[in-house]
Amino acid sequence: MSASRILVVEDDESLRRVTQVQLERCGYQVSAAEDVPQALELLGKEPKDLVITDLNLPGESGLDLLKKIKAEHPETSVVMVTAFGTIETAVEAMKAGAYDYITKPVHPDELRSLVGRVLERHRLLAEVSALRTTLDHKYGFESIVGRSKALLHVLDSAARVAHTDATVLILGETGTGKEMLAKAIHINSTRKERPFVTINCGAIPGELLESELFGYVKGSFTGAISHKKGKVEMADGGTLFLDEIGEMPLDLQVRVLRLLQQREIDKVGATKSITVDVRIIAATHRNLEERIAAGAFREDLYYRLAVIPIRLPPLRERRDDIVEFVHTFLERAKTKYSRPELRIPSSLMPCLENYRWPGNVRELENLIERIVLLSRSNEVTANDLPEVIRNESAAPALPLETPKTPAPAAAGTLGLEAAEREMIVDALRKSNWNQSRAARLLEISRKTLLYRMSKYAIEKEGPGQEPAAGQEETDELNEPPQSGAARRP
Repeated sequence: MSASRILVVEDDESLRRVTQVQLERCGYQVSAAEDVPQALELLGKEPKDLVITDLNLPGESGLDLLKKIKAEHPETSVVMVTAFGTIETAVEAMKAGAYDYITKPVHPDELRSLVGRVLERHRLLAEVSALRTTLDHKYGFESIVGRSKALLHVLDSAARVAHTDATVLILGETGTGKEMLAKAIHINSTRKERPFVTINCGAIPGELLESELFGYVKGSFTGAISHKKGKVEMADGGTLFLDEIGEMPLDLQVRVLRLLQQREIDKVGATKSITVDVRIIAATHRNLEERIAAGAFREDLYYRLAVIPIRLPPLRERRDDIVEFVHTFLERAKTKYSRPELRIPSSLMPCLENYRWPGNVRELENLIERIVLLSRSNEVTANDLPEVIRNESAAPALPLETPKTPAPAAAGTLGLEAAEREMIVDALRKSNWNQSRAARLLEISRKTLLYRMSKYAIEKEGPGQEPAAGQEETDELNEPPQSGAARRP
């Protein structure tokens, strides 16, 4: 495997050389530039996996370079190097597409750790992209949109297991796309030319599920006027997807266990077994371990199914992907219903990002389709959103820890901004104003904490000093926690 290619852009010759040597010792292929024109020239000659650029450069700035990289080399990741006093500009750079930022002076261990994370993400993106290009789009794998860390982990697991015949158990709430993922795994397997057969174990009454799964022979019961193939036999040579297997009756679970162990089935009314060659992919929204404890699911079947367990995260754990989902579903619905002029303004995105989405991706897709059908104007407004979404968007999206004994409000309930500010100050006090520890306590990144401290004018308290009063919030709260590099306060 060839070494990752890194470009260091720094006008300080000594610092540029030191950074280059540090990264070369890690085995990376490193080139260097002193300004934006030289950097663009090197990028034009050879693509780079990562660009590490100082924010302050002679002539055009690192922010200018970032924008040009995103326009001309979108596959290249960018990390900004900045002084502590220009962190607000670094945050602006992240909004423009930078992966992360790191503050001067840069510690070698900190640099190596950050570069390792960036390049690992770059590798995952390339692997997922390669997987997507091999899949048959008619099965909708392209609808598994998003670039969140949670989704990339799922798709990476799917890519690794797809070419094998291993049994896969997909876990996830209703509406997360379990069947779509199962189809993608099948299409990327050696069985892709053979059938992909689905049966929903929770949608068919127990007394009919046996014959649907295994088939029957003529005369085996009243109404059996001919032989019938079951879903298992129909999937011979291909993949059988057992959706909602947690709903399967116990007596049929024994039959499925035998199928997994011996690759044999007995049709209803048949006198001998049939050998089949099928790959099993199962899915459920149930907690199977709880079902086992309740005596509703066989433990031996669970371990046979869970050779490769893959958990599809709910949409509330993939908030980074919501905007991409909205655009994908909006374009699809606009084409379907001939409304090319309709748009959803960015001001509504916080409402959609802050909502819990109990119905997950399916609920979001249905909402967008309904909006396209019912919106009266060419620009969607808050009134076009359901009341439950408008109401929930008023709640703070940051996963801040609620104080166990909150202070009573002097006159009524504290505002959301004041409540959030109080939790941040409380966490800082408990952490002796160590920002890294406070960020971990609040379960947010240190960059997010710094941003909140700046917005609410929170400063370290001295003897007898209280932090300045918080200002009115003007930006959205739903900045997702990011895995940033460790910083020195």
